[in-house]
Amino acid sequence: MDIKKNVFYKKFLKDPWTYTTGAVILGLLNVAMLASSGSAWGVTTPFSYWGAWIYKALGGHPESWFYFQQKGHAAGLAGGFLNNGHSISNIGIIAGAFLATLLASQFKIKKIKSMKQVVAAILGGLLMGYGARIAFGCNIGALFSGMASMSLHGWVYMVFIFIGAWIGSKLLVKYFI
Repeated sequence: MDIKKNVFYKKFLKDPWTYTTGAVILGLLNVAMLASSGSAWGVTTPFSYWGAWIYKALGGHPESWFYFQQKGHAAGLAGGFLNNGHSISNIGIIAGAFLATLLASQFKIKKIKSMKQVVAAILGGLLMGYGARIAFGCNIGALFSGMASMSLHGWVYMVFIFIGAWIGSKLLVKYFI
């Protein structure tokens, strides 16, 4: 019995899954999110709510901003953290990624090599966050859910994400590595 546990652990938790397995699981999760929440899977919109909820807790009034006066966003902001299924799924993604890293024995705290690395990480994160907001989604909401619903914006997003990745890799090699 102990051998079966080790085989299960190695096959499902330690070793990486195939791309096909990952694609099927992501597809099923996308369908489950749509069925349970009534909207396509998205990751970045809840982050805008998180920032607004923190700002509101500090005395700000994000509900007066144009973004939160648009259809759907006012209700999302008013609902609160625990009433927003996409916020809960984001917590699950973060916790699941951490757990998967631990189970695969891949968690490592790495030493920061230089300030260039810090600047590249901060600049890259800010640019990706800004890009996700102006594209109304990240690779999950704008690309994955967009393409699954046969929306033109998903296909356009795919073209420009490849262009952005190419430009970003060239800048990274030239200035930060």
